[in-house]
Amino acid sequence: MQPMNPSYATASPNTSSPPELPTPGGLCAIHQPNFWPRLTTLAKLFTADHWIVLDDVQFARRDYQHRARLAPLSDPAQHRWLSIPTHLPHGRSTLIRDTVIDDPDRARRRTTGMLRQHYGTSPHWPVLAQALDPVLAAFDTGRTAKVAEASTRALLDLIGWRGRILTSSRLTVRPGRSVRLADLAAATGARTYLCGTGGMTYLDPDPFAARNVAVAPFRPPATGIWSSGRRLSALWALAALGPDAMASLLRTLAEQHLRHPHLPGLPLPRP
Repeated sequence: MQPMNPSYATASPNTSSPPELPTPGGLCAIHQPNFWPRLTTLAKLFTADHWIVLDDVQFARRDYQHRARLAPLSDPAQHRWLSIPTHLPHGRSTLIRDTVIDDPDRARRRTTGMLRQHYGTSPHWPVLAQALDPVLAAFDTGRTAKVAEASTRALLDLIGWRGRILTSSRLTVRPGRSVRLADLAAATGARTYLCGTGGMTYLDPDPFAARNVAVAPFRPPATGIWSSGRRLSALWALAALGPDAMASLLRTLAEQHLRHPHLPGLPLPRP
């Protein structure tokens, strides 16, 4: 899929000035910064024209904000966790953006070593290794969320995504789970919010209808390379297929969602 706003490029992970809001249109995805995100997560972001990095919600140790499952190329069933040791300055109430890396230098070395161990034999490793540079540099910030976001940006860049990235903590929203998401989606100017299957179970469509934003579910396939897509980092698929083949696969999936974007029963934008 060619993004609906092809002039938008991913911003530098070090950008600190408020972003210019995009022109209206397209699909919006809202997702926490994930460390080397899973294939299904990467596919959802690739399908969207705007990704809002949800960095001002509570950090969850059992989620993917600081860890990723890696598997050897020969056997995706044999996974192993790669984690960023993370300190929570405010205990369980610590927001994602405030998490701190325990010993960034050691975490960087472990990341480099494990990725090379799992994917260094891939014919696509030289390209993947180049994409590591900004991620490894992000360890210098000492912030887990910065490294996680940089890893997602690196993978999106590898597959040629040219959407726009915004950050939730820099946008004004109202309280309430669905209200908050609706406000964030509306801030991008998007006409459709692309929601994961888990989110569809609790989402209230009324705040989206009030903001003139439709809701569409994102349903990735479950067979073939997708059979491990909800568990493994997308690095496995990229190392197995290569960025070009992976981009082609994701474009096909994105085009399918564009042809059939709306879930029956949820509101379409009003004219």
